[in-house]
Amino acid sequence: MGQNITRKIIADHLISGDMVPGAEIALKIDQTLTQDATGTMACLQFEAIGLPRVKTELSVSYVDHNTLQMGFRNPDDHRYLRTMAAKYGIVFSPAGTGICHQLHLENFARPGKTLIGSDSHTPTAGGVGSLAMGAGGLSVALAMAGEAYFISMPKVVKVNLTGRLKGWAAGKDVILKLLGMLTVKGGVGKVFEFAGPGVQTLTVPERATITNMGAELGATTSIFPSDEQTRRFFACMGREDEWVELLPNTDAEYDEVVEIDLSALEPLVAQPHMPDRVCTVRELAGLKVDQAAIGSCTNSSYADLKTTALALNGKKTHAETDLLISPGSKQVVKMLARENLIEPMLDAGARLLECTCGPCIGMGGSPTSAGVSVRTFNRNFEGRSGTQDGQVYLASAQTAVNLALAGEFTDPAQWGEAPARVELPQSAPSIRDLFIFPPADGADVTVLMGPNIVPLSKFEAMPDSFAVKVLLKVEDNITTDHILPAGAQITALRSNIPAISEYIFSRVDEGFVARIKKEGQGVILGGENYGQGSSREHAALGPRHLGVKAVIVKSLARIHRANLVNFGILPLLLVNPADYDKLAEGDSLTILASAIPAGQTAAITTANGRRIDVTNDLTEKELEIIKAGGLLNYVRGQQA
Repeated sequence: MGQNITRKIIADHLISGDMVPGAEIALKIDQTLTQDATGTMACLQFEAIGLPRVKTELSVSYVDHNTLQMGFRNPDDHRYLRTMAAKYGIVFSPAGTGICHQLHLENFARPGKTLIGSDSHTPTAGGVGSLAMGAGGLSVALAMAGEAYFISMPKVVKVNLTGRLKGWAAGKDVILKLLGMLTVKGGVGKVFEFAGPGVQTLTVPERATITNMGAELGATTSIFPSDEQTRRFFACMGREDEWVELLPNTDAEYDEVVEIDLSALEPLVAQPHMPDRVCTVRELAGLKVDQAAIGSCTNSSYADLKTTALALNGKKTHAETDLLISPGSKQVVKMLARENLIEPMLDAGARLLECTCGPCIGMGGSPTSAGVSVRTFNRNFEGRSGTQDGQVYLASAQTAVNLALAGEFTDPAQWGEAPARVELPQSAPSIRDLFIFPPADGADVTVLMGPNIVPLSKFEAMPDSFAVKVLLKVEDNITTDHILPAGAQITALRSNIPAISEYIFSRVDEGFVARIKKEGQGVILGGENYGQGSSREHAALGPRHLGVKAVIVKSLARIHRANLVNFGILPLLLVNPADYDKLAEGDSLTILASAIPAGQTAAITTANGRRIDVTNDLTEKELEIIKAGGLLNYVRGQQA
């Protein structure tokens, strides 16, 4: 069949496996990225492998999450990452340079390359035709060591775009429309490939917004062609020599097709507390807005912030609405400054924050108690903002700035004539000199490790059988934010698994940690789409450290499933979802791990002899990894 872009890139990087949807494939990885919240653990894992140098074409270590330097923990982590990068051949991006995905798009992403990153929004690079996927830190560490990256061959969904955006509709509204159509689990096992005549009307910043937030669909990744729009973007970034055309064959075939008419879109918003609770902005007219926040890796580009500045020019934000603006990179700031677009934002009353993730990861900028915050971010999970009862709505920069001016949701028909869409200039000021490139030989570099950085725990192999209790029962759509909350206090402990484990499920059930410490081990019972959201492997590492042996759920999110396998937690799926209601917290179970075949049905028994049928979608190799006690143990065994 005619090749689509996704299959072309996979075919070029295929090490083993068949390109049949659902089959396990191994891919060669060209590039990796890490960020500081997940990067310290990934670097510790790479060091544990014992190689003198990374083996990828490019690996970049970004500092953009834990930038609040309250005490020694975060600065020590940054120093560790800087010295680690110099020793092992990694490019280092210091705190304040920008957000990893915006920086990678501007400086390093390339069409046709494979990229995995220890952040779930790594698919941002799909905006320029890179096959970019979020992964757990251990998977990234192994890719840095030259190992293959294993995934299930995804289905490829053609998102056929027709027409062109009109009025106040924006790229963000394209992905919000998809989320409203397909839900947060509608993309599991799929790549969304954008095609059709509407594609050429979207700029790279708009495309990157769409691929970034494709992660909320649960997708493996999302990708756009590399075409004339992409070439113009690379030319602006001073990288036209790195551009290559990458298009689907004219007779390309797809597993599914979704149709979206860009001309029919209007400003949309995702309501609390899920990105798929989508409605039109006009439907919420009259709802007071306490805060607006523009930025994050989704909408912090030059185009987003120029649009914001022009809308604010000569105006003031509503007296009862705070406006926060987080530029995506120092390059974005320099581009705005060159056009005198900083002052309009400041004069309007906006707060200009550092070029970091900031409020999106709960690092400052929290809304008031029960406050309504309209954010251009990608997630609005309960409590993620830092305010447990904060009411977070997700929208485009165009929508957020207009609501900040009005102080409430209004009908976009009242916003006046929409301005012309922002085009990139012919050239952007380079900030390449702000990256720290590694020396040719790092043998003499000393890696500096602070007291908050705790070496990796060594996990024991899984026993043949174990008797455990259900120590926590949770509902559908449990996110990694539920499992391990974000925010300044907790995120500063990402290098210290014993310390951060004290917060596992702390916002769901304060008694969980005490219960599992008392029992020594246990299992978690969950509903649909367990573990959606961030790629933070700490949401698997922490439970494993505490003694979680298995999770029994109705369905799992892709990256969290991989993290469970990587750290030796057995992921079991209920054959009969009704059995979820028959199990309760405190129930005793016997799990005969040695009798659980890969990809097949088995049974666990309760204390009163009741049989619960479970299955799994594990490969033979994944089951071996779990039984070995995790991927590091497995790799060491293979090397031995």
